[in-house]
Amino acid sequence: MARHLITSAIPYINGIKHLGNLVGSQLPADLFARYQRGRGHEVLFLCATDEHGTPAELAAAKAGQPVAEYCAEMHEVQAKIAQGFRLSFDHFGRSSSPQNQKLTQHFAGVLADRGLIREVSETQMYSPTDGRYLPDRYIEGTCPNCGFESARGDQCDNCTKQLDPVDLINPHSTISGATDLEMRETKHLYLRQSTMKDELEKWIDTREGWPVLTTSIAKKWLNDGDGLQDRGITRDLDWGVPVKKGDEDWPGMEGKVFYVWFDAPIEYIACAQEWVDAGKGDDWSRWWRTDAGAEDVTYTQFMGKDNVPFHTLSFPATILGSGEPWKLVDYIKSFNYLNYEGGQFSTSRGRGVFMDQALEVLPSDYWRWWLLSHAPESSDAEFTWENFQASVNKDLADVLGNFVSRVTKFCRSKFGEEVPAGGTYGPAEEALIAELTERLAAYQGHMDAIEVRKAAAELRAIWAAGNEYLQSAAPWAAFKEDPDRAAAIVRLSLNLIRLYAVLSAPFIPDTSEVLKEALKLDNLDWPDDLPEALNALAPGAAFTVPENLFRKIADEEREDWQTRFSGTRG
Repeated sequence: MARHLITSAIPYINGIKHLGNLVGSQLPADLFARYQRGRGHEVLFLCATDEHGTPAELAAAKAGQPVAEYCAEMHEVQAKIAQGFRLSFDHFGRSSSPQNQKLTQHFAGVLADRGLIREVSETQMYSPTDGRYLPDRYIEGTCPNCGFESARGDQCDNCTKQLDPVDLINPHSTISGATDLEMRETKHLYLRQSTMKDELEKWIDTREGWPVLTTSIAKKWLNDGDGLQDRGITRDLDWGVPVKKGDEDWPGMEGKVFYVWFDAPIEYIACAQEWVDAGKGDDWSRWWRTDAGAEDVTYTQFMGKDNVPFHTLSFPATILGSGEPWKLVDYIKSFNYLNYEGGQFSTSRGRGVFMDQALEVLPSDYWRWWLLSHAPESSDAEFTWENFQASVNKDLADVLGNFVSRVTKFCRSKFGEEVPAGGTYGPAEEALIAELTERLAAYQGHMDAIEVRKAAAELRAIWAAGNEYLQSAAPWAAFKEDPDRAAAIVRLSLNLIRLYAVLSAPFIPDTSEVLKEALKLDNLDWPDDLPEALNALAPGAAFTVPENLFRKIADEEREDWQTRFSGTRG
């Protein structure tokens, strides 16, 4: 039994995520976790909400809530939606947890002791009216490039030009509206990543089989321009992990917090500690410390491409730089972007389908199947309602759903609600078993390699093979001349449904559970021996005919949804 540590990029706390966020990390991570559990391996699957930083403060202010209260509420919202999509986290933690605060401060202290943190004096915008330094997003003004009057201190949303607060014309505080802003000197801590460039590059070169997308982004940050730069790890904010050197105060850093991109990845480790403290596990260190048993763990991370630099460079710099025996990632599965109907998903404009809305429209398996079978692996992908409708109607309703319905209803009408006895398997059955043996090996190979779209295509082909067999064997015709022959066909077909319940569980877990209950199965053991698996349901075993597994999407519904999700959340 292998041991798999799996983490999904932790979603930001400010609001409900759209389908592009879901397919870029959490959903494929869940697919892999469910698959490895299905194969009998030990899995620890962790995720959390990312709760610190300026956007959290801004979102809380907009909601009229204290930031801590807002984050606690949104954590519950995101956890509930994750459950709705059947994301099987062993623990869904919070980066604002006491465990993460203590561990972040620990890493900072160790890195400082090893000479990997330096203090830097720099000037930042200060608001006397607000009595605080203003992060870039707390400053707005007129863009010097295009004249847009609500440009932020870091970027103009109108022309996309990168900005510094001093570039803005007539800047003001978004907190109070004050315009009496001034530049003041302040001190911050920087992680000396540049001194670790060679060590990081050597480490990346030892990672086997990483996606080109992952390694190309890492190498670009390492070598382009002036190469890997030191990175600020503190901010002048009220909300975050207070800056400390381990358990000690850090002179000159009073009132500052660690930058969200420093503490957020550390939450992966802290989340395992939360898992234990919540009474769900008994030893987090055997997953995270190589001196406590983590040497035999395979650690896989899932994320969108925008998160790759932090997970290939900044977080490893923290881990390696500590000199402590922490587990480093073995494989990073990164994804491109999912676009929406010829453009981009937009949280600010409410354009596209958001996770809560999706579950209001259709059950989670419909979405899971489409998103995973169209995962943006080698390039950006695009969601269109026409494609979604076609995929649901053809793959789920016509191929899988139709097969289950035809087999169980025919059996009930001719043999009753139990697996029929009689007849033997012939050349047609042997040919099908031989084809499925090859396809099962291919499916497992794609799942092991986390080739999501290829795995989905192979699973669909396995469903389709059953349909083709059923159509060719035609038990309804055989029954008239040779009822025993029809019984053998139906018996194998019912066992195919059991096989589909097992193999489909990582993709469409609710449907798999429906099939498990209909066939009155105690478990869904993986088919390591396919011929044996296709005889698992013995003659006389009882079953019930399940309700229609998937309903088809009508053109009128699709047109209504296209209009509804074109912009502005209602």
